[in-house]
Amino acid sequence: MAMSPMEQFEVRPIVPLHIGSYDVSFTNQALFMCIVVAAVSLFLTLAVSRGRLVPTRAQSMAEISYEFVANMIKSTTGDDGMVFFPFVFAIFMFVLFSNFMGLIPGAFTVTSQIAVTFALAAVVILTVVVVGFIRHGFGFLKLFVPKAPFLLLLLLVPIEIISFLTRLVSLSVRLFANMLAGHTMLQVFASFVVALGAAGGILSVLSITPMFMIVFIGALEMLVAFLQAYVFAILTCIYLNEALHLHEHH
Repeated sequence: MAMSPMEQFEVRPIVPLHIGSYDVSFTNQALFMCIVVAAVSLFLTLAVSRGRLVPTRAQSMAEISYEFVANMIKSTTGDDGMVFFPFVFAIFMFVLFSNFMGLIPGAFTVTSQIAVTFALAAVVILTVVVVGFIRHGFGFLKLFVPKAPFLLLLLLVPIEIISFLTRLVSLSVRLFANMLAGHTMLQVFASFVVALGAAGGILSVLSITPMFMIVFIGALEMLVAFLQAYVFAILTCIYLNEALHLHEHH
């Protein structure tokens, strides 16, 4: 029986562990998150360890990643936003490596889990709120008070608050949904290839069509993997900019 397209997203315990009524088992999801963190750390450490004047390919990739995120932060928050470079860079690289690792056959796609993307989004929004209050005190609440007549504010302020809170949902669901949909499509077309190939005769020849679709969707997924990491990081920068520069928001 062919594997269901959704089985690839199933979280399975590797080391079962319970504390009272709480399940704290070490799962395949936790394992691949550890692998992603180790892969990012190893890549960046080895790439820049020698610091050659004429950079290797790995060093060039590491330097391009650094400059890419640095320019992203400067263009959205200004130079004073560079203090958040480690935070944004860590998020960008984690999401990027998680997305690309999920394209490896047999690997688990960490960012296809809403619990993971929601946790990342929650960290971003919480950081924005904390930075806003540290920087402006209760003046941060001006973020939710646009310039408008008083009577309109009775309607606009609740809308602004709800809009801010929905960022948590939109930021997490956008990444989760794109990874889930893309990998599901790959699995569906892969099952078509297997089914048609096993049928024999003219149907085996027809299996070439879904095979080409797999190649096309796979290339598209590589682009989506990068774009989703970029979108997550750039939105993080935009939200931090609002917390740093309330005057620009109005």
